[in-house]
Amino acid sequence: MIKLPQAFEEKMKNLLQDEYESYVQCYEEPRHYGLRVNTNKISVEDFLKIAPWPLKPVPWIPNGFYYDGDLVQPSRHPYYFAGLYYLQEPSAMTPASRIPVNPGERVLDVCAAPGGKATELGARLNGQGVLIANDISNSRARGLLKNLELFGIGNMMVISEEPGKLVEYFPEYFDKILIDAPCSGEGMFRKDKKMVKAWEEHGPEFFSKLQRSIITQAAQMLKPGGMILYSTCTFDALENEQTIEYLLETYPGFKICSMEGYEGFCEGKPEFTESKSEAYKKTVRIFPHKMQGEGHYLALLKKGNAETGAETKPQKGNKAPKNIPEELDTFLRELTWRIDRSRLDIREERVYYMPEGLPQLKGIRFLRSGLLMGEVKKNRFEPSQALAMCLKKEEYPRILDFPAADDRVIKYLKGETLDVGDITSGKEKGWYLVCVDGYPLGFGKLANQTLKNKYLPGWRWMS
Repeated sequence: MIKLPQAFEEKMKNLLQDEYESYVQCYEEPRHYGLRVNTNKISVEDFLKIAPWPLKPVPWIPNGFYYDGDLVQPSRHPYYFAGLYYLQEPSAMTPASRIPVNPGERVLDVCAAPGGKATELGARLNGQGVLIANDISNSRARGLLKNLELFGIGNMMVISEEPGKLVEYFPEYFDKILIDAPCSGEGMFRKDKKMVKAWEEHGPEFFSKLQRSIITQAAQMLKPGGMILYSTCTFDALENEQTIEYLLETYPGFKICSMEGYEGFCEGKPEFTESKSEAYKKTVRIFPHKMQGEGHYLALLKKGNAETGAETKPQKGNKAPKNIPEELDTFLRELTWRIDRSRLDIREERVYYMPEGLPQLKGIRFLRSGLLMGEVKKNRFEPSQALAMCLKKEEYPRILDFPAADDRVIKYLKGETLDVGDITSGKEKGWYLVCVDGYPLGFGKLANQTLKNKYLPGWRWMS
């Protein structure tokens, strides 16, 4: 069994009282593996019809499932490369499921890498509004970008900045903000034993200062009437209820809201706050001895009333680029996906499709703004991997659709040239959207019954 620090044991005994022994015993149990269906691409019902392995529902997550991580590797299946699901610890699915995001809203994920929450937020926007996904680490933000593009989320920006810098660009801009805050990680001790050593090096006192800074900065970026979901994967009240209390003292216009419940959820702990307000019971604690998941804390907060806040200034409309290259124009006309050409932005060779209503962002460090649709090279347009993942099979006229069992699927994902003469007889040459069981994987270029592979090198299947 894992050796827990004595100071942590004493704290948990005080927190859990009679339940402490049950908590300690859960360290003898195996960890839980989960996947979350990408409802932006496929319904839960349709996914269950094609799922290659047995799945068991995560009862408090509508699109969440357990799988046996000792028997199967979902990351080694073509459906993973089609962006049909995200691999995520079950309790970690909870924050994004409990903030009420609606299509058309402006949403911020403050500490977004590697993308477990951001991909769900983006899927629920359903291509409308905008998702800003930020992570201060540039290297982690690159992984975040890949996961968002894999999920087919084009109405997004990936930023790598201190949250404090975002305030000057996005004052009272967002409808919803999710903060999965950096924390001491006590809830992950069972899943990752290395977290114990990290806790001994940087405990709750270190992280609480970061959390208070981040949550008050986020408060300034939220519209009146908007909502913040704050979460950690730790148990310490300093990082949880006391951080929420700090926000309420700094911005008294906020109030704690109830969340959709589940029988395994535990109430927050008012006794660990100065005010002892019963409102803290509306926050949620997840303990691994009560649920099939790791430890988590969640608080949902609302900022004042919409009527009392300053109005967000309307953004000036863009004009469509004056000189759209002919081959790009031809490509756009082939799509049944409706394109608002005023949102096209051509920068040097690259073509982007921008979200609506963005403020001026000069001076901010970002990895991607909008959907990278492709590149114009000597008046030739080459569609991007990101665009392929945003499309549905019926939105592009030329398709090569392989069953998952066809060995050419793996060959395509490895970047190999494909012999497709058996399914392309009589087909015209040009760009084709390669699919697996009807779900896009990427583009290829057909000539002489051979498909030249255009799958993005950095995404390829590694043997």
